[in-house]
Amino acid sequence: MNKTVAPVASEPVPTVTAANLRLCIIDDEVISLTVVKAVLSRVAAYHVEGFTDPEQALRRCAGFTFDIVLVDYRMAILNGIDTVIRLRALPHYSHVPIIMLTADNDRAVRIAAVSAGATDFLSKPFDPDELRIRVRNLLSLREAQLALMDRAKHLDYEIKSAISKLVEREEELIWRLSRAIETRDGSTGQHISRVARVAEIIARNLGQDADFCRTIYLATPLHDTGKIGISDAILNKSGRLTETEMAAIRRHTGIGASILEDGESDLVKMAHEIALFHHEKWDGTGYGTGLTGVDIPLSGRIVAVADVFDALCSPRVYKPAWPFDAAHAEIRRQSGHHFDPACVAALDAGLDDIRKMYTVMPDDRGAASSI
Repeated sequence: MNKTVAPVASEPVPTVTAANLRLCIIDDEVISLTVVKAVLSRVAAYHVEGFTDPEQALRRCAGFTFDIVLVDYRMAILNGIDTVIRLRALPHYSHVPIIMLTADNDRAVRIAAVSAGATDFLSKPFDPDELRIRVRNLLSLREAQLALMDRAKHLDYEIKSAISKLVEREEELIWRLSRAIETRDGSTGQHISRVARVAEIIARNLGQDADFCRTIYLATPLHDTGKIGISDAILNKSGRLTETEMAAIRRHTGIGASILEDGESDLVKMAHEIALFHHEKWDGTGYGTGLTGVDIPLSGRIVAVADVFDALCSPRVYKPAWPFDAAHAEIRRQSGHHFDPACVAALDAGLDDIRKMYTVMPDDRGAASSI
């Protein structure tokens, strides 16, 4: 059975510990930078990097997330407040603690620094013990923050894994149910697989997004759900159907729609749409509700092309399989009458892929010979 692979959840990230905490010091005074770095480097758990050039520090920070940044206020190239503003503009620095080192006690400077995003201040000249304590306290908060982030990622991984399993089960159920329905009129599982794949190719060549293409691929196998309400005698009749029998066949769109109506998921909603509208015709002469042109939902217009194309290429109790190129020519002949011209053009654009698919997915009863 052909089906898409459910989205794969990303692997959980390793837990962050104090041993990986990294500190960044930005100070254009070499002596001051050396002293701060020496004081903090005495804590074995911390890895410290120092920069005398704030622009160089910002370039490093753009590609690497430090766990705390200490930045001097008075610097020649870029002052501390502007440096903090640019740090906070980096998405991965929105919550990183930043300590402003300053010998300026001006209230306006401190307010500007806080407004820019500074977390704490340390006055110069500083006491080494006070520096270590302030850094230690902020890093304790950072560790707690990282632990929460780590836990959130683990929970996200677990949720995605659970959803992935549910999606796989949903897909399996859809394919098994649709195969059971198709066997009632002499079709094979390959028919629904091919129709689904052709519908996906048409949708993609129409420029639809990945979610739409995946949904139509999974919803298309349920297009003939309503056949469950049609008698075997009619479905498997080898001769020409009477008007009464044709009327009974046409009821399958409404039956399928009633089975699939009121769904909550996008998949079931589209399956309902396809079941009801896939026998509509562009010129309004089809059946279901009698819609015309673009009033027919796009999913119905796409599956109309895919379903008829595969029906022509497949052997049935009442007909042999058409050659691939003859089936394609018939679809093009009906463009603007039975089919949406845009959907036919999208089929044409994907014809090479479709031809290859029919080669590797023939009917069990020899449809490959028709290619």
